[in-house]
Amino acid sequence: MPKNQNNVALLVHACDRYEFLYQGFDIFFSKNWDFKIPCNCYFATEVKDATVNGFQNIKSGKGEWADRLTALLNSMEEEYVLYFQEDMWLSKPVNSAFFKQLFDFAKQNNCQQIKLHSADVYTTLETHQFIEGFNLATIDNKSSDFLMSHQVTLWKKDFLLAQLYKKEHPWRNERKGTKRLKKLNPLIHHIDYFSENGSAEINQNKKPVKRSEYFAVSFNSTLNHNALRFIDELNIGKKLEKDYADELQNHYDNVLTHDGKARPKKTDLFKQFKTWFLKRKS
Repeated sequence: MPKNQNNVALLVHACDRYEFLYQGFDIFFSKNWDFKIPCNCYFATEVKDATVNGFQNIKSGKGEWADRLTALLNSMEEEYVLYFQEDMWLSKPVNSAFFKQLFDFAKQNNCQQIKLHSADVYTTLETHQFIEGFNLATIDNKSSDFLMSHQVTLWKKDFLLAQLYKKEHPWRNERKGTKRLKKLNPLIHHIDYFSENGSAEINQNKKPVKRSEYFAVSFNSTLNHNALRFIDELNIGKKLEKDYADELQNHYDNVLTHDGKARPKKTDLFKQFKTWFLKRKS
């Protein structure tokens, strides 16, 4: 049985090629998360071992994105999943009281999906319910985009599993999953709890308490400009953090992929496709 009565798993869905980001996730999650929040923390890799403070390392095995996530969810006993990815680095502390109330609300109301990140792709409708000053809004499915997204969200596990089709890569899952959800038209909740990449609140909140924040530091397998704020913070830390900051800066300056390689130029990608195509015809 799960270790807490709220029956919630915090799942960080990572891929092995992004191992370089694990240390940064660990540092900034540890600084800003409250591990007294009643949930079980899992850091999920494919086949690599990962040591992340406060997390149990679980593994999906190799495979396409949706297939790996399906395997992970099927191995877990918890009813709800708080979904993160390894390139989402926390930059402000969280409020444990918010999450305790959130988990209770989800369970009592059989919520299927509660989006916890602010983004202007959503049109929301105000309700009379609040948690720590944050309005528990609902999504207007017809006029919103990205009903299926991989940003920080609390999911009913079985509902999330139903959105995962075999062999779907993450971009196809978001695109086609959104079309499927628009057709299904489920009740989706939204709370402005996390500012995503500096985004403003989109709901009618009432003096919300301790809004948190995260920045996605990866784009096309390389570091983006959001990484710079974290490099600055690491540079005033201990030697281990300064050393990691140097590595991050090197990756950023030289546009290296997370596995330390130069990102292929568009011409290189064309050559790779041409070579593959000619071999396929021969």
